[in-house]
Amino acid sequence: MVGGSLHVAVLMGGWSAEREVSLVTGAGVAEALESRGHRVTRIDMGRDVAAKLAEASPDIVFNALHGTPGEDGSIQGLMDIMGLKYTHSGLATSVIAIDKELTKMVLVPHGIRMPAGEIVESESLHAGDPMARPYVLKPVNEGSSVGVAIVTREGNYGDPIGRDVEGPWLHFERLLAEPFIKGRELTVAVLGGEALEVTELRPKSGFYDYDAKYTDGMTEHVCPADVPADIRAATMAMAVRAHQLLGCKGASRSDFRWDDEQGEAGLYLLEVNTQPGMTPLSLVPEQAKARGVDYPALVERIVAEAL
Repeated sequence: MVGGSLHVAVLMGGWSAEREVSLVTGAGVAEALESRGHRVTRIDMGRDVAAKLAEASPDIVFNALHGTPGEDGSIQGLMDIMGLKYTHSGLATSVIAIDKELTKMVLVPHGIRMPAGEIVESESLHAGDPMARPYVLKPVNEGSSVGVAIVTREGNYGDPIGRDVEGPWLHFERLLAEPFIKGRELTVAVLGGEALEVTELRPKSGFYDYDAKYTDGMTEHVCPADVPADIRAATMAMAVRAHQLLGCKGASRSDFRWDDEQGEAGLYLLEVNTQPGMTPLSLVPEQAKARGVDYPALVERIVAEAL
């Protein structure tokens, strides 16, 4: 654990689609650090973030940002230039992990099973489908299930997808199309290179999208997941391997789909999140708690690893 009192700048907010969640994460982290006797400077990131960080001159920055530019390498590069220590993954890892296609290019050659996908121009979707339905469309470089659509035969997006129908094609020029993997949603947090637990996410309607992720009561978390021992072991091993191959630091969270009719062959890694949420509903604190690590101790462990 951390020895002595530190001055920690908690960087939160920003201007991404995940601003509100980042503010909740940041507030929780700041309170946890203060409860452990550390001095905290809260920084809501604006365009003057370099000046604010320089003025604070902290011992370490706790990066509580989600989405761009807090998760894509931009803020990591700035802090590297300023010579600041910070939590979570560094520049190169952040650049790769937020880009779902780059992530596949790193992980798949090492035997990590991920859905086959292709990059499509959003405009082309209004002429026809890039692959057989059902399939998933998602932004190439956003986190937290922002802008994900599942295109099915029975869905209300139209065939072909309508130009006036709300979906990620209205907000992003390019999207990643992947075959839809039926089955169960699993997730594993990795802290300090160790998998914590496997959680199954059971959304009460639809799928585990941004609203389900951050709205109390919309998703049931089963922790630990009720899965066979071999699936639990395989999921945790794959999460740790992905964390290592990408060069993640601090906490990461790997999200999976598991087609339980296929056994281990039906287990697919969807993405690795290098800045997982730390809100009261978030999965990393929940899994840490299942391992006997309370929220303040978890925050301190992330700081300690960064130091």
